[in-house]
Amino acid sequence: MAAFGGSFRTIFPIADIKRDRAAGTGYACPVIKTRLRTVVAALAACTLPLCILPCPVAAARPPVPPLPRDAPGPALDAVVTAVPPAKLGLSWHAGCPVPASELRLVQMNHWGFDDQVHRGELVVRQRAVTSLLKVFGQALQAKFPIRHMRVMAEFDGNDEAAMAADNTSAFNCRKVTGDPSEVSQHSYGDAVDINTLENPYVDVNEKVYPAAGAAFLDRSQQAKGMIHPGDVISRAMRAAGWQWGGRWNPPDYQHFSANGRSA
Repeated sequence: MAAFGGSFRTIFPIADIKRDRAAGTGYACPVIKTRLRTVVAALAACTLPLCILPCPVAAARPPVPPLPRDAPGPALDAVVTAVPPAKLGLSWHAGCPVPASELRLVQMNHWGFDDQVHRGELVVRQRAVTSLLKVFGQALQAKFPIRHMRVMAEFDGNDEAAMAADNTSAFNCRKVTGDPSEVSQHSYGDAVDINTLENPYVDVNEKVYPAAGAAFLDRSQQAKGMIHPGDVISRAMRAAGWQWGGRWNPPDYQHFSANGRSA
């Protein structure tokens, strides 16, 4: 209505109404022109709710419910930084094949044997960070349990002590346990050992590490924390291009490495 004089016109342009009519929505009625006096008289002669608009309003549609979504799992919440000297401790020393500047401290959540989320730490080579974040992210979503995830500095770089504690770890500049003639792949920061008790290591002399891990050499078991072909850990590692020592002879069920080797 122009200055409340002249002709009353619907506020919807004709093009919009044609579009709404075709879509079956909005005010699908013809444009109405009438004099102001006629409109006022019509409003006075009828009940207000029935006469406010010149044509029926489409019934309001109920809101469309959102698509169902799976409940989100626990978040990895990873933080990647340079490695403070205290987090390296005796696990690194001069002459190691990887300088400390190429290592990264990864702090992230993992699922525990108590069915709770825990905060863990790994020291890995920078180039291995992305792959391992994917692996441990999938492990967390699947609630694959990890008993401990502590840097090797807490064990003074002692691999046997870490295995006895059922620790999951990565970088440790050392010789191969049970074969001191070889430099371990862990010295390069692109190998990881997972749940060392449930996934024992057998050296070239057929000695089992840790000793208590001998109870898990029967791989037909389905004990919590064990790694099996086709499970979330082995699939995620394979997708990342890492290979599993569980297929070796003698086997190293806890070990995964980027180059598929122990040394």
